[in-house]
Amino acid sequence: MKKFDKIIFVAKSGNCRAPMAMELLKEQKLDHPAQIEARGIVVLFPEPLNQKAEAVMIGNGIKLENYMTQQLLEEDFAENTLILAMDSNIRDKLFTMFPDAVNVYVLTDVTGDELEIMDPYGGELVTYGICFETLVRTIRKLAAVLNDGSFFEEEKGKVSRDER
Repeated sequence: MKKFDKIIFVAKSGNCRAPMAMELLKEQKLDHPAQIEARGIVVLFPEPLNQKAEAVMIGNGIKLENYMTQQLLEEDFAENTLILAMDSNIRDKLFTMFPDAVNVYVLTDVTGDELEIMDPYGGELVTYGICFETLVRTIRKLAAVLNDGSFFEEEKGKVSRDER
């Protein structure tokens, strides 16, 4: 059963969906402890958490202090690191940016959800709330998948870029 020592959520700017997912997974009980982080693929300079995402998180009892976005780098990829893209466009961009990337999946492909995690950027506060609630359900499923490990055993030997 494949276990990951680090899990990185990746979105475009890394200041909304990825940190929400990161904090939600940190609240789950994982059988194999992992370092959980968030990154962006377009981070020109460090930015704080999106204000609407922060408001939704605080409204749900999660306070993420001193968060600043970080660019995903080549050194973030390793055999013991799981990279979870928020949507297939992000995954595809990752393989363009990092041709030798390993252990890269779309979050909802891992959890078996039909719809990808929507990007609420530019929407109303309620849109961020819907994104957060979707992530709550998806991250619970992810924790179960990580604890079970069978998804990654089935994927062993396959490269997720073949799904493109």
